[in-house]
Amino acid sequence: MADSLTYRRMGTAARGQAHTLFAQTMAYVAATAALFALGAWLGRDLNGVVGIIAFIAAFACLIGMRFAARSSQQLTIGLLAAFGLLIGLAVAPTIAYYGSMDPTALWQAGGATALFIAGFGAAGYATRRDLAPLARVLFWALVALIVFGVVLIFVNIPGGALVYSVLGLVIFAGFTMFDFQRIRTSTDINSAPFLAASIFLDILNVFLFFLQIFSGQRD
Repeated sequence: MADSLTYRRMGTAARGQAHTLFAQTMAYVAATAALFALGAWLGRDLNGVVGIIAFIAAFACLIGMRFAARSSQQLTIGLLAAFGLLIGLAVAPTIAYYGSMDPTALWQAGGATALFIAGFGAAGYATRRDLAPLARVLFWALVALIVFGVVLIFVNIPGGALVYSVLGLVIFAGFTMFDFQRIRTSTDINSAPFLAASIFLDILNVFLFFLQIFSGQRD
């Protein structure tokens, strides 16, 4: 009887910790998205060179988060915030271009992204199947997609951009499920900033793929 009560308490504590981690992670995702939006607005008139520099700086922040986590949680969160702002600056020229060509595509991509992340995120959080083996397959699929994207730069393949975007959505559907499952299975409350960064990158990539699809429909 005592053992049964202990297990129930342990289960309740684990669920409480998972809920706390979920709330913190989603709060960080929301804050990062807000800073991204600010960066995209501030950088709307920047040129591509500045965007590339901001892109490199943003990923330097991601790398810095790994080292900062050993000494300061506050510094880790600060680097996450800097990443959100810098990646917004980096993507700003792209968003400004699509916004000037077809503003409707931005709203459609945003709405589709919200539904996409909500659906696959919920599926990943709820599933009991271990998605870690799938994540390894998805990593190599992403590498192959990047190579395919480079080929498209030099070779004109009919419908290639659409195929690229659809394949990207398939890959990031898997990554979204995996990242949301990690929220439920993680036992480290301090992992929230890293989980938030991963989920935000899922959201950003899905948004850009949808943006390319919706804008391409009007070409």
